[in-house]
Amino acid sequence: MDGELGDFLRSRRARIQPEEVGLPSYGRRRVPGLRREEVAQLAGVSVDYYIRLEQGRGPSVSDAVLDAIARVLHMDETEHAYLRTVARPSRTRSRRPAAPRVRPGVQLILDGMERVPAFVVGRRLDVLAWNALADALSGFGLMTAGERNVARQVFLDPAARDLFPDWSAVAAQTVAQLHLNAGHHPDEPGMAALIGELSLKSEDFRRLWADHEIRECRFGVKRVRHPVAGLLTLPYETLTVPADPEQTIVVYTPEPGSETAERLALLGSWSTSQAR
Repeated sequence: MDGELGDFLRSRRARIQPEEVGLPSYGRRRVPGLRREEVAQLAGVSVDYYIRLEQGRGPSVSDAVLDAIARVLHMDETEHAYLRTVARPSRTRSRRPAAPRVRPGVQLILDGMERVPAFVVGRRLDVLAWNALADALSGFGLMTAGERNVARQVFLDPAARDLFPDWSAVAAQTVAQLHLNAGHHPDEPGMAALIGELSLKSEDFRRLWADHEIRECRFGVKRVRHPVAGLLTLPYETLTVPADPEQTIVVYTPEPGSETAERLALLGSWSTSQAR
């Protein structure tokens, strides 16, 4: 993960122009953004210290230094927290994590949401559980366990670009969330295997991963073009499972009485009739 720290800092430097932080640009530069010595100067640390930090060779870094670097590089709250995580990763190695399981009580909560699609994702963006309307919308029950992964669907499913009219935005958001999750679990074999698979099979994923964008997708709007229900505009909210913070409940929340809500109701009725 030391390499991740350097890559992340370099990507943040590249997006800040000298004039944005009150420095002269001195004409054309070989690389975009701030130089390492400029970041060091503005953060109040020695150039050697910053270089060693970016190369992963530095000593344990203080909150004050990380806060200063985050300020200089105009990091938002999520990026700042990510910087702290990758700058000071846990060195304790745990046993191979058990396969994630959704508690029966969480499944009952999903099933109780009869009018909205709801499902649970894990830290690798695997879909771990879902309710009937989410199944009717996304077909989780017809997928293999490996296919039930948000990132694999977005980048490896040939139908994804038709399914998501705003595919580019969905793809960037998916990578940003996966990058954030990977930063918290740098030594997990399953996470590394997923990133390796996507990098090997998808040029779009490789490009987006190299951008090192970090974003937590807590709420938003996603458009889905369903073969039966048509085009759906789906606001969503996410809720962390208190007993297992690695699991997130995603709930689509169309406004009652809206065209999307009516189409979802028809989809649910159609799905029930098909199952009989």
